[in-house]
Amino acid sequence: MLDIVPVPYQGDPLSYFQALRQRPGAVLLDSGRPLAPGGRFDIMASDPLDSLEVDHEGNSFNSRGQAVAGNAFAAQQRLLNRLPECTIDSELPFLGGLIGYWSYDLGRHLEPIGQQAHQVVSLPLARVGLYDWALIQDHELEQSWLVASPERRRQVEQWLRTPTQTDAFQLTSDFTANLSAEQYQQRFAAVQRYISAGDCYQINLAQRFSAGYRGDLWQAYQYLRQATPTPFAGYMAWQHGHNHQAILSLSPERFIECRHSCVETRPIKGTRPRGATPQQDAALAHELTSSLKDRAENVMIVDLLRNDLGRVCQPGSVQVPQLCGLESYANVHHLVSVIRGQLSADTTPLQLLEAAFPGGSITGAPKVRAMQIIDELEPDQRSAYCGSLGYLDIRGHMDTSIAIRSLVADAGQLHIWGGGGLVADSNGAEEYAETLAKIGHLMTALITPQ
Repeated sequence: MLDIVPVPYQGDPLSYFQALRQRPGAVLLDSGRPLAPGGRFDIMASDPLDSLEVDHEGNSFNSRGQAVAGNAFAAQQRLLNRLPECTIDSELPFLGGLIGYWSYDLGRHLEPIGQQAHQVVSLPLARVGLYDWALIQDHELEQSWLVASPERRRQVEQWLRTPTQTDAFQLTSDFTANLSAEQYQQRFAAVQRYISAGDCYQINLAQRFSAGYRGDLWQAYQYLRQATPTPFAGYMAWQHGHNHQAILSLSPERFIECRHSCVETRPIKGTRPRGATPQQDAALAHELTSSLKDRAENVMIVDLLRNDLGRVCQPGSVQVPQLCGLESYANVHHLVSVIRGQLSADTTPLQLLEAAFPGGSITGAPKVRAMQIIDELEPDQRSAYCGSLGYLDIRGHMDTSIAIRSLVADAGQLHIWGGGGLVADSNGAEEYAETLAKIGHLMTALITPQ
């Protein structure tokens, strides 16, 4: 039996998760409140009943190291089906189910992408846990609940009474890029040749920065959250043998939400920095909304995502209620579109995720050819960057992010990527500068913590 029990409301999830973060399989899906606009729910959990990891050959393994048949999404569906059916009438987003991440490189096992880029990061291609409890905060209602069986509830209440110590975090080297400015421009020129030849009409090109670190990644996440609060953030950390691995995501972008079979995706294309004064800020926002190039980038991805959703949604149900709307965050303005559809009756949310994965806003278009070009031009695989973090509830509710503005910890190194969509009239110097602008404040937050 599942109970929904009120617990004291907190303005942000940090104090609750502080007590849970060292539990096995601890996960935080963070709305960024009270600093970020737009986010509503925080979801925290730990101690999953079981978990699945997908290795770089596409094979799935459970928490006991046993191989699980089928591709990643089919194996995850079978894991989800182990939970009993839930008939509770609740508007809470999560009453038990899967929480985890799906890396960009999982797409190599869905489409004929190739294998030219080097594997630098050893994180699994996907890692999801099966959770039978969660602590959920609703910042709109300013209420919090513990969703758990009576037995689980007693365990969680004990864990919450035992907060952990946060240790210091420090970088041990400067961030260095895997591409020089000259090498980026060579790849920019290659993209332009592909566009001129008709291979594609948009490519998302990224570069990776890496630095050594020591200390507590939870402290690092708090520095990043303070510097750039976002509504689709998340923190997941675990041990692989003696190797500490983690994802610290400060994403502003939703990938796919599904509730009551209603599907929504919100691609971001088009970025400007925030201004130092209200007048400058307004001018930059106007520059973005009136930019034909940025609007064209956005519309290209809207068309791609309409096609992706059309593969699994009811015919005629896919609509675009918002095209190139302005949304402003702590450090940047973005153009954001909204695409909605009605999921077909015979399709599960995991099949929806598989059909649209990875998100078109971070590949380019057409998607498969764009991913092949990315594999050729980017020297290293992307790991969790441009993949997704999120949950899938036993009732069929799902919400996932696009893991941009995200760091990956592996083998004593922190990796962060910055990228952008390139089209025929892109300017190489401006695009290179944009890759730095998108993540510079995150690197600075770790170099000089506030």
